[in-house]
Amino acid sequence: MNCQSIFEIFKIGIGPSSSHTMGPWFAAQSFIAELKDLKLFEKVESVNIHLYGSLAKTGKGHATDMAVILGLSGYDIIEIKSQQIPSILSKTKEDGQISLGGEKRISFQAEKNISFHKDKSLDYHPNGISFKAFHKTDLLLEQTYFSMGGGFIEQEGEQENREDQNSKLAFQIDAADDLIQVNKLENYSIAEIVSINEKSLDPSFDCDAQLDKIWDEMLNCIYLGCYIGGELPGPLGVKRRAKELNAKLLQTSEEFTHRDEWIKAIKGSKQDFNSISKWISCFALAVNEENASLGKVVTAPTNGAAGVIPAVLMYYYCFEENVGQEAIRNFLKVAGQIGVLFKNGATISAAMGGCQAEIGVSSSMAAAALTECRGGSLQQSLMASEIAMEHHLGMTCDPIGGLVQIPCIERNAMGAIKAITASNMALESNPNHAKVSLDQVIKTMWETAQDMNTKYKETSEGGLASQIPVNIPDC
Repeated sequence: MNCQSIFEIFKIGIGPSSSHTMGPWFAAQSFIAELKDLKLFEKVESVNIHLYGSLAKTGKGHATDMAVILGLSGYDIIEIKSQQIPSILSKTKEDGQISLGGEKRISFQAEKNISFHKDKSLDYHPNGISFKAFHKTDLLLEQTYFSMGGGFIEQEGEQENREDQNSKLAFQIDAADDLIQVNKLENYSIAEIVSINEKSLDPSFDCDAQLDKIWDEMLNCIYLGCYIGGELPGPLGVKRRAKELNAKLLQTSEEFTHRDEWIKAIKGSKQDFNSISKWISCFALAVNEENASLGKVVTAPTNGAAGVIPAVLMYYYCFEENVGQEAIRNFLKVAGQIGVLFKNGATISAAMGGCQAEIGVSSSMAAAALTECRGGSLQQSLMASEIAMEHHLGMTCDPIGGLVQIPCIERNAMGAIKAITASNMALESNPNHAKVSLDQVIKTMWETAQDMNTKYKETSEGGLASQIPVNIPDC
């Protein structure tokens, strides 16, 4: 599925996974909506869910079963409070019923109505999920969806019927080279190209207001993550580290009365290389510890990689000269455009491409954004993006127990550091001397993804996951 808007890349949602939590949640909501459209909703007496491929193999660790229940129950992924979720799931289990669409109570037991087909993967995409609604034993409706990464879903068969949105764009950007050509003709930066294209897609849409909302959610996630300690949910017993690191760097464990005071304290803290490097790690850890705790995050481009862009942007905002809110908007515009290129030219799904498709893409997005905001040319920004991805090529996705914790959380900190290093290198280089283009590295990433052994694509059957077997209980 080709995307054109950067707001298809940046979505507000719930952790721990955009493909395994958000996608199935959206698919469940779509299924309910179709039942209503077809006037079948009132007839439904039972619903069965079938998970395939990566969704089946790592679904319990990614809370896929939880997401399906919440989606079928009509809960909004943005509005729901994370602290509500355990009680909702507990009541569903105790009652043996689900409130379909939040309106109609039917019998439902997760262990009977949700099936994990670990030995079967659907042809179109490894993240397959099917819903079947019944009246007594009569099948009312069956629908299959694919979770494409980043919260994107596709209904089976809709690929052939999708309306082409490309004609609405002021500038058709299918590759990095298209950005270069527009820049040569119009002298527009990447951020300016994005602004014009977003306006052409919907003249009434307030792009800057939505970007401000995205940044506010990212910032809030960092802040929350820096003041919540303890262990992450699940059987691994992973200790949260951002809170202690935040306190150590600020030399106080006292929580500030307002987020702005905290940011002011960060800006006034020690600014030697080691301290700033630790802050970058702290920001990334904070976001992905929140993500692992079913907290609210922004896909960037996915949940598993949600910490890289906030960490790099927070670094830029706190420790480098910038023009405040406008610089933040431009950063997100550039990052979003690079995400669109990878989504359309390769994949942002770890189940399709391994972790290079998540951490690699997020690092590439952040590198380009930081470079343009630092005053780099369009070609230098693309060079930074290429450098960042080049050094993530072949990275496998091997979450222990299917949980987005080990090695996922630390990888966000590493991806952020790589993005800043890539930007530094590009700004000190002449792009005309580069031997590899961003378009070539996107093509290479996709070819690498196709060559990669399936067990390294978010199955928890290879890599670190195979060394530490973990049993995940039902929701």
